[in-house]
Amino acid sequence: MKKEEYKIYIIGAGISGLIAAKVLENYGYSPTILEASDRAGGRVQTDNIENYALDHGFQVLLTAYPAAQKYLDFSTLSLQKFLPGATIFKNKQQKTIGDPTRNLSLLLPTLFANIGSFSDKIKILKLNKKLKKKSIDAIFKEKETSTLAYLEDFGFSTQIIEDFFKPFFSGIFLESKLDTSSRMFEFVYKMFGEGYAALPKDGINAITNQLVSNLKKTDFRYNNRVQKVEDKKITLDNGEQIEAHFTIIATEASPLLQNLKNQKEEWQSCDTLYFECDHRSIQKPLIGLIATSDALINNIFYHTSFDTNTHKKQLLSVTIVKPHQLTQEKLIEKVKQELSEYCDINVSKFLKHYNIPKALPKLENIQGYIMPSETKITTTIFLAGDVLLNGSLNAAMLSGESAALGIVETLEDGLVVEEFTSEFN
Repeated sequence: MKKEEYKIYIIGAGISGLIAAKVLENYGYSPTILEASDRAGGRVQTDNIENYALDHGFQVLLTAYPAAQKYLDFSTLSLQKFLPGATIFKNKQQKTIGDPTRNLSLLLPTLFANIGSFSDKIKILKLNKKLKKKSIDAIFKEKETSTLAYLEDFGFSTQIIEDFFKPFFSGIFLESKLDTSSRMFEFVYKMFGEGYAALPKDGINAITNQLVSNLKKTDFRYNNRVQKVEDKKITLDNGEQIEAHFTIIATEASPLLQNLKNQKEEWQSCDTLYFECDHRSIQKPLIGLIATSDALINNIFYHTSFDTNTHKKQLLSVTIVKPHQLTQEKLIEKVKQELSEYCDINVSKFLKHYNIPKALPKLENIQGYIMPSETKITTTIFLAGDVLLNGSLNAAMLSGESAALGIVETLEDGLVVEEFTSEFN
């Protein structure tokens, strides 16, 4: 049987599914992607509302991600880089800190910010040096503790933990207590140190669009929700049954597989609200952190602070990671009140609210890589998705790659070719 004649289905057109398709194409196969919604991207989505690119949740690309460097063409994404620092709002004051070795404009603000002690600053340099030398593989083999315990054990003061580390990494991990694995902290911290946080000019979905455009032999079937996956058979919600030589499940697998019905994943949720403002309170492309434990808001960002901005008004995103029971109307009211109280920001117009119940997987014993053989559930069914590794774009890509390589290795080993050839032809 020719490679392109194999019926290989990928369930889910998120980042993992798209990478799996690309790897299969690279080896000469022609997969089909079944996507429940009307577009690709999964959690990496952008809407255009009133000429603003509004991402589904505040998302950034870390350019040091190895898988992103492998599978993305940064030069055509029109990346807008954040400055390596943050603006902290506390006690009605605004202070900026950052890495002056990477951007000299942050030197004086950092020196006069009075965020953390002199000892804290020495420890940051020590942490930078430690993680620069530490390999990603070594990070994911390290004994796990919580990020909070890690920072405390490292000797950081309560002040810098509360004023910087908590609000900054809460916005990344989407949980406010820093219970997330210390492995994830070291990995993300290392990635920030070795590259930049960036956003495509047209929104985070530009990543999805680029990956889709790179697929030349993949068939997309949108609005096709899968109900059940069995060996060599996929059942859609509409009752249609599809014969498959191989299936990659690149979405939440537990509802689709009988033997995983009681193993549902846990997720971190968040809210992101977008507003239009007349003015910016943070002039440079820096994330704003609300260093007040009572605040519902975790972080803010002016998307129009990049040099590429041509809007007359300012676009502000507000991220909330703490759980709440507020209606959208009450939430907007609460956010406006806190923006005014803590940041002296007055918004002129509400644009959009995204409630994202499944923003990041909540994982323990997180890993940095998965072998192709480890993605195999049965002889013909493979899994992909960041839930297999850690909650990151890098993990989503790596898992998609491994699942596809699992199929390639199975076929090249000649384990099931004859069986499939006789059954389907």
